[in-house]
Amino acid sequence: MRCPFCKAQETKVIDSRLVADGDQVRRRRECLSCSERYTTYEIAELLMPKVVKQDGTRQPFDEEKLRAGIQRSLEKRPVSVEQVESCINRIKHSLRATGEREVSSMMVGEAVMKELRRLDQVAYVRFASVYRSFQDLNEFKAEIERLSSQPEESDS
Repeated sequence: MRCPFCKAQETKVIDSRLVADGDQVRRRRECLSCSERYTTYEIAELLMPKVVKQDGTRQPFDEEKLRAGIQRSLEKRPVSVEQVESCINRIKHSLRATGEREVSSMMVGEAVMKELRRLDQVAYVRFASVYRSFQDLNEFKAEIERLSSQPEESDS
């Protein structure tokens, strides 16, 4: 790792620890030339599958688009940023776990609905209403009744 201060290539690791639920390694480093200390973070670079839209077009997975959709449905709901990030990480993990190079946008939407159902039922209905294009009050009512009649999924 090159020193950000003097650009020397020789540095030593002073301390390493796991952060972000073990998904990152935080390292304190010291430059052997100028003795400055700094922190680096390492994460595994795992490729996300491409998303195949309903019209057949393919797009790279866009985490920011996923986050924006989830946050929109969670607007003014009592859900922490940490819970949202955990939700996003579980969705990404489930998509990578398919082992496929491409996943349908429908699979992404279903994964989001599964996570929102566990996280916040109001946000789930909000998301479902847009995702499934509810046309009238009866469709909202039917989804709420279905939500009420089904047992809540466990954290697996």
